[in-house]
Amino acid sequence: MLLRALLLVIGALNFVSGTALAVDRIRAWFKGVHSPAGVPCCDISDGHRTEYDVRAGAYWVPINGLWWQVPEKAIVRNAGNPLGEAVVWYVSLRGNIEIRCFVPADAA
Repeated sequence: MLLRALLLVIGALNFVSGTALAVDRIRAWFKGVHSPAGVPCCDISDGHRTEYDVRAGAYWVPINGLWWQVPEKAIVRNAGNPLGEAVVWYVSLRGNIEIRCFVPADAA
């Protein structure tokens, strides 16, 4: 009985430490993504998980209830994506949305 309890505690600790490592890895990824111009995405705005659509070869994302086209200069390719969901970084300037970075869900 004691051995079973000990194994359960060890398993729980292993799970918690593994989860913490995964969170740290995702946090590091968010802070390490750079725009194609070399500007860190996380330093210019917050990343938001998002759905997206592809229309005529361009990415579109919903922000505040409206769909915005992602500028080609904001698309981050080959950054990997540990989330498996698309992420968009944007700022709101006088009611206008400026998309700074976008990583598709399937970014390699």
